[in-house]
Amino acid sequence: MAGCVARRALAGSRWWSRSLTGARGPRPLCAAGGAGAFPPAATTTTRRHLSSRNRPEGKVLETVGVFEVPKQNGKYETGQLFLHSVFGYRGVVLFPWQARLYDRDVASAAPEKAENPAGHGSKEVKGKTHTYYQVLIDARDCPHISQRSQTEAVTFLANHDDSRALYAIPGLDYVSHEDILPYTSTDQVPIQHELFERFLLYDQTKAPPFVARETLRAWQEKNHPWLELSDVHRETTENIRVTVIPFYMGMREAQNSHVYWWRYCIRLENLDSDVVQLRERHWRIFSLSGTLETVRGRGVVGREPVLSKEQPAFQYSSHVSLQASSGHMWGTFRFERPDGSHFDVRIPPFSLESNKDEKTPPSGLHW
Repeated sequence: MAGCVARRALAGSRWWSRSLTGARGPRPLCAAGGAGAFPPAATTTTRRHLSSRNRPEGKVLETVGVFEVPKQNGKYETGQLFLHSVFGYRGVVLFPWQARLYDRDVASAAPEKAENPAGHGSKEVKGKTHTYYQVLIDARDCPHISQRSQTEAVTFLANHDDSRALYAIPGLDYVSHEDILPYTSTDQVPIQHELFERFLLYDQTKAPPFVARETLRAWQEKNHPWLELSDVHRETTENIRVTVIPFYMGMREAQNSHVYWWRYCIRLENLDSDVVQLRERHWRIFSLSGTLETVRGRGVVGREPVLSKEQPAFQYSSHVSLQASSGHMWGTFRFERPDGSHFDVRIPPFSLESNKDEKTPPSGLHW
């Protein structure tokens, strides 16, 4: 894929590609306004054809950059430009995280354990180190992916005056190593985001030519406890893969008690060609204080997303609070097929753990 020319429409950012099979020269990757047309689960060897009729009438294409060969080993450096292989947005790597991936699809075939104190049976799953990245999303692409992926998914607790108030950093995301399709650009400001020039400095002698400013290093250090990605949980049921990433947000005092907050990011991916729609969620939330809560409802975050071959993924974030320093969550999503039948997809169980050496969560952006 190295040497492919990336292009975009001036008025949009819907990514599509032509097949690279048998290509003798660069093939354009074009943007044509809209969301999610970039081929999901893209690899370095094949691309699905997407018809040029997806391109809006009268749109002018502009060169964005040149693709690089995705790294099979090692990690991407600060300043690496990329396209998201699932959601198609343009972004830039700020810094990597080394997470523990608990993939129940590749867990050992050990028999299921007896019911544990958290109230659910679980297989023995060993964590494997996996690289994720903190990234900025190009603001031009946010409107086109908002129906498939929240662009304000990274939230923080606000000041102590309001124990329930949250604030978000728009256009900040976490991506897996395999989500990244790297490219290079001669543009000194290739990503439009208010933090791009605060965090990164153009240096044509470097590769990639964007290096971390001191403000990025200081921001990472000060906010490390609230940004850190440490555990990732994954499980597939009937070709629907659910990935969960929990984050501890901090503790607040409310009505003479301590309230602990977590956010969790969930990605749903349809690995099959059949169309399905998420209809219901069913959560079980166990607290170390001994309480077990059941939550049922329609859809997620007010939506009932359809997962199809063309739009195979949906990603969102939500929050949970406990009056205990730790707990567990697990549950199911109920999906509907076109014929009206339903099936349940397991949400992998995950721990809610607080920081032992807790410091005060941020009350605003720290530079």
